[in-house]
Amino acid sequence: MPRVTNVPATRRRRKKWLRRAKGFFSGRRKLYRTARETVQRALRFATGHRRLKKRQFRALWNTRINAACRKEGISYSRFIAGLKRAKIELDRKSLADLAVRNGEVFKKLVNISKSQK
Repeated sequence: MPRVTNVPATRRRRKKWLRRAKGFFSGRRKLYRTARETVQRALRFATGHRRLKKRQFRALWNTRINAACRKEGISYSRFIAGLKRAKIELDRKSLADLAVRNGEVFKKLVNISKSQK
């Protein structure tokens, strides 16, 4: 009696991992076992890095806002505090975008923030 190895399902399962390993270098792309190990590791990193990405972008926005504030002669913390007192609820992403792309509007926000005591 011939040995049954469940070939179609096994091939499909292996191809799934090898497809995910596309773009990896050398045996990490071609050999099933190393490809699977590498993909699993990459997926673990991807999970953590999705959260890290959010932190890094917020830090970037804060840096951009701070640089624009310093140029206008006010500290970041006083600028944010002034906006809160003026009841202007813009998020950091929007403020950073205004600071980089639309300097005149950002200057008006700085003036509003400075006038709040």
